[in-house]
Amino acid sequence: MALLVLLLFLAVAQATADEDPYIGVNIGTDLSDMPHPTQVVALLKAQQIRHVRLYNADRGMLVALANTGIRVMVSIPNEQLLGIGQSNSTAANWVSRNIVAYYPATNITAICVGSEVLTTLPNAAPVLVNAMKFIHSALVASNLDNQIKVSSPLSSSVILDSFPPSQAFFNRSWNPVLVPMLNFLQSSGSFLMLNIYPYYDYMQSNGVIPPDYALFKPLSPTKEAVDANTLVHYSNVFDATVDAAYFAMAFLNFTNIPAIVTETGWPSKGDSNEPDATLENANTYNSNLIRHVMNKTGTPKRPGIAVSTYIYELYNEDMKPGPISEKNWGLFDANGDPIYILHLTGSGSLLANDTTNQTYCTAKDGADPKMLQAALDWACGPGKVDCSPLLQGKPCYEPDNVIAHATYAFDTYYHRMGKTSDACDFNGVADITTTDPSHGSCIFPGSLGRNGTMVNITAPSMNSTSSDSPGQNFYGRGGFTSILVLIKVIVWSVIFS
Repeated sequence: MALLVLLLFLAVAQATADEDPYIGVNIGTDLSDMPHPTQVVALLKAQQIRHVRLYNADRGMLVALANTGIRVMVSIPNEQLLGIGQSNSTAANWVSRNIVAYYPATNITAICVGSEVLTTLPNAAPVLVNAMKFIHSALVASNLDNQIKVSSPLSSSVILDSFPPSQAFFNRSWNPVLVPMLNFLQSSGSFLMLNIYPYYDYMQSNGVIPPDYALFKPLSPTKEAVDANTLVHYSNVFDATVDAAYFAMAFLNFTNIPAIVTETGWPSKGDSNEPDATLENANTYNSNLIRHVMNKTGTPKRPGIAVSTYIYELYNEDMKPGPISEKNWGLFDANGDPIYILHLTGSGSLLANDTTNQTYCTAKDGADPKMLQAALDWACGPGKVDCSPLLQGKPCYEPDNVIAHATYAFDTYYHRMGKTSDACDFNGVADITTTDPSHGSCIFPGSLGRNGTMVNITAPSMNSTSSDSPGQNFYGRGGFTSILVLIKVIVWSVIFS
């Protein structure tokens, strides 16, 4: 009896955990140097990413994800949709080859049947619901329908009159597909998958949508958008779009289908006509998004019921066609280095590229050599850094230049002072980075070494030795500034005495 009670407790605890909101990531593969699946999984583990969405059923990824506990959404590409939607046996074969063959070692939790089919492949729309039903039937036959849900990501553009949310409705021309789809989702206990891109909403609004409203930035009540019908205030595009989806479903008499966001994000770089595609904006959006979801804020229509969300995307994809922004939605580059350091201090272990667990202090690129030399002299003198490894014949003598030597001294001081941002400034000539500056036999403080395993917390098995981080860096004001001020005061007192 005691064992039965324990098992019931564990089952309830697991169910409760599964209901908690989560942040996942999409893993695109349009990279000229796509990391090996084992490297991808190493990055996911290092970043504590426990939910991923694949755009296909790649065998290498499904094998690499086995026995990791990472929860996986597998996708049926749009080009396979017509075949599956027209043949029950084709759907059954797909499930057998791509799901049953890997489950349960690979923790597959959902199947995305196509993506944005109504808006990108409308000729396949008539078979979309059939495809979903055929896939679900194959799961039922394998006794997996309770563990693995079936749905299809929709573009938020299928929602018309999305503001105010209370007046939103689905494009009626798609009702012959959407009504049976929602019936299926409701009867199978699945969820509505929605792709939301406030970046595009903002870009296409001709100035109607303020940037702060798109970026999740805090707004005063007077600047929030108000739904005139409900008098509910909205402080961001994301929540307004999710609520618009809830209202649109309610308009069709579906009120108990939960929603998850399968894609959202912000590009970190763009063409000249995309001035808002910047590192800072991408960082702001994704950092605020993560906090919003993980804080279980919910939306104004459903407060406290957070919407689990997948960020688009894990890597920058340099092979993507289109404008520069299309290639720059990633959190990391192909080496596993963060594109920017997320502003997530205090939010836990998720996406650890925001933590100081594995950071280094390096000489800032382009810094004045004279300022670097002065900072190096201070670090090796009053800063009490042991600079003996920089002497000729010692491990860190080469390369014999002020940038390399200053980086070693800065990083040693930074670690000795507890890796606070204030300890990595040196009058503005230093940056914090997540890229390990160790090289050859010169191993920096805090390095995990270069033995083919993890170089730092953000990169699996990579060989980069650059001390320049592609990410946005933090700045602080440390001891060197006060020393300079003291020196200036002494000099001025001598001059004017």
